[in-house]
Amino acid sequence: MDAPQADTPETARDPIRSRGLRFPDDPTILTPRICRLLDKNAYEELESDAVLKVARAGDTVLELGAGIGYMSTLIASKRPVTAVHSFEANPHLIGYIHKLHAENGVSNVIVHNAILAPKASEPVDFYVRKNLLASSLDRTATEESDIASIEQVAVRDINATFAGIRPSMLVCDIEGAEADILPALDYDGLRAAVIELHPQWIGPDGVRAVFEAMHAAGLSYFPRWSHGKVVVFRRSWPDVTP
Repeated sequence: MDAPQADTPETARDPIRSRGLRFPDDPTILTPRICRLLDKNAYEELESDAVLKVARAGDTVLELGAGIGYMSTLIASKRPVTAVHSFEANPHLIGYIHKLHAENGVSNVIVHNAILAPKASEPVDFYVRKNLLASSLDRTATEESDIASIEQVAVRDINATFAGIRPSMLVCDIEGAEADILPALDYDGLRAAVIELHPQWIGPDGVRAVFEAMHAAGLSYFPRWSHGKVVVFRRSWPDVTP
């Protein structure tokens, strides 16, 4: 009688690939829907196309809303930028972002677990939900039973942060907070910005406030590289016509 076979450990799945990037498997973050979009090179497709057109050699990029780390990895690996400073409120995403950067040999991204606001304040409550990517600052966003933990997140002054980092490019996808944060911006050193608007949450007044904030900073809407809710602003158009 043959000896019983020992159980073999489950083999880890190979990293998912998208736009030449490798994504370590983590089912708590890479949901089936995200995996499908990554596999089709369709994850954050419009924003990805825009940032790759805008980013230039030597840029210092400030990213508001790092998410799973996709955009910072894409920029740092596809364009010879000096650095990317990525701000993400959800502390439970920070570990995966670092893994994603390491998987793709990215070393010039600085990840900040913090929120930028018109002025600094004491840390605020961040509600981590069982669906990790549904986590937010809003306790009422989903059922109370969906909250897995409440974390404290630092709040930094956006203008002091800009003055310290001195970014030439801004990438912003902060799920509707753009109408509150960007009008407080008082920094004229930006060369370009890529912003994903959320008009379903901020409404026409919020959209107007974002455009006015960019125009006040000396950046004009650039329609050729904009598409739908992803809008591009540039200080000058020396290379192409709109």
